[in-house]
Amino acid sequence: MTLPLVVGVDGSDPCLVAVDWAVDEALRHGLPLRLVYASLWERYEAGLPSVGPGRPSEQVLAEHIVASAAERAERRNADVKVTTDVVAEDAAFALVREGSDAFALVTGSRGRGRLKGLLLGSVGLAVSARAHCPVVVVRGDHAGLAGTHERILLGVGEAGTSAEAVRFAFREAEVRGCVLDVVRAWRRPAYDGRGHPVQDDGPADTYEGRARALVDAQLKAAIAEHPHVRTRRAVLEGPAGKVLVDRSAAADLVIVGARRRTGHVGLQLGRVNHTLLHHAQCPVAVVPQRR
Repeated sequence: MTLPLVVGVDGSDPCLVAVDWAVDEALRHGLPLRLVYASLWERYEAGLPSVGPGRPSEQVLAEHIVASAAERAERRNADVKVTTDVVAEDAAFALVREGSDAFALVTGSRGRGRLKGLLLGSVGLAVSARAHCPVVVVRGDHAGLAGTHERILLGVGEAGTSAEAVRFAFREAEVRGCVLDVVRAWRRPAYDGRGHPVQDDGPADTYEGRARALVDAQLKAAIAEHPHVRTRRAVLEGPAGKVLVDRSAAADLVIVGARRRTGHVGLQLGRVNHTLLHHAQCPVAVVPQRR
């Protein structure tokens, strides 16, 4: 069974940009597109003005939003099969559940909430931190959204967080026929294992060499599986979040891994992923590592 690419829709402008991006992505991979609107309107149904027998205004709005999004997707490319659904659930909860049977989840950078100053909407943040499938938050400038850079950026984390992200990145680069830039940031430690300040940081070559060895080990299997993907590797000294945000300006998609810890309560993102979701200059894919 071919898993769909699921898009959370809410009628906002960022959501419509996400629909356009998702149509192009579904076409690349030969996937069906599933558009989902979720809201807890039924909980507040008694207090809503009715526009017809048994039909609160929020439900009518939801049906209009998904229908408009489906029409937009069809105009974008009629070859992509589109289905829609309206569910009476919390949006983040519904999308995370949808992700259990999805190729990936796609959201806009902000929703239609009242807090317009937020760099990333609460739904996108919650889904990115909890879903067990890849999540793409569609953001960035026109060049990155349009895919004109012809370059994917992969940020390589530790061994326990990056294997699925590496596989996802190589598949993306292969279907797009573009270059895969692989980046590992490194820093010399300021403190030793006992929490004492490090007086002698040691030669930079040591830390750079470790970073190169980690990248080589992470890429070995994927290169064998995708021998035609062109890769460029870079190990750079500096904060990983800043390094990746800066390089995202020349990328069409930045991909990072994430670890999902069983029994952990709260958002599971990490500082680097959080930084990218708020500041990257192109769409961001957060790919969880399977347990």
